[in-house]
Amino acid sequence: MAIDQPLVPQPGDQTRIHNIGYRNYNGPRLGRAYARRSLYSQSLRGSYGLGRSVKSKVLPMLLFVVMCVPAAIMVAVAVATKAHDLPVSYTRYAIIMQAVISLYVASQAPQSVSRDLRFKTVPLYFSRPIETADYVRAKFAALASAMFILTAAPLIVLYVGALLAKLDFADQTKGFAQGLVSVTLLSLLFAGIGLVIAAVTPRRGFGIAAVIAVLTISYGAVSTLQAIADAQDATSAIPWIGLFSPVTLIDGLQSAFLGATSAFPGGVGPTHGEGVVYVLAVLGLIAATYGLLIRRYRKVGL
Repeated sequence: MAIDQPLVPQPGDQTRIHNIGYRNYNGPRLGRAYARRSLYSQSLRGSYGLGRSVKSKVLPMLLFVVMCVPAAIMVAVAVATKAHDLPVSYTRYAIIMQAVISLYVASQAPQSVSRDLRFKTVPLYFSRPIETADYVRAKFAALASAMFILTAAPLIVLYVGALLAKLDFADQTKGFAQGLVSVTLLSLLFAGIGLVIAAVTPRRGFGIAAVIAVLTISYGAVSTLQAIADAQDATSAIPWIGLFSPVTLIDGLQSAFLGATSAFPGGVGPTHGEGVVYVLAVLGLIAATYGLLIRRYRKVGL
């Protein structure tokens, strides 16, 4: 019986050992701060479709234009008619354009986080030198910055137009500063609410519908209850009802401390004492949304 012999390389065989070049990395390690900044800039660019397909740019850029065009028209009218003041105050502009702002956050909050959940890429982020808090801070800051750009740009148009119309510099600068404070708080609040809702589901469509529903239904319900209270002469209840909607929260806060005219029925805004409650509610909601996001992403991908 023949016994198989092991194959032994013959002198003519083309046997080689290849050095494929594995070596230790000795360059600079940029660490968590660099990763956090990169995630922030990438997310901020993505909020306006930059670095993505043309289709992704259409809606955010269109909403940005829609936000700025009315301000440009107001400026043109003020300059042409030599008006003594702008048709709309700086603090009032975002409240008037709340539908556009709500649509923007509803479209961009799911874009920022839902895709990472759907395609399970969050664990890949955490495999790098980045922690849960870094991811949440970068996403929160990016969407809040995008919303600030959206809401502050028309205020800049109004301010520049007011100066061109030779309106009082001190009054316009004060109003512009108050408007910036207002939209800063609005951007933080809306970004937090939008991200918390969008982070619940990996489906972008569900996230968009949920954000629109929360912002629209809460505002509609609060406005209806305030109108009923005004019709029944229960005006003292109107400011307290305003605590239950993000839009009316910002409206009440700025009418109490930023010199804005209240959009509540009958113009009944909160007093300074009630305004303190509005400030605490806004800051509390921002902190709560951040905390909920931290809790949510501690469990993602584990």
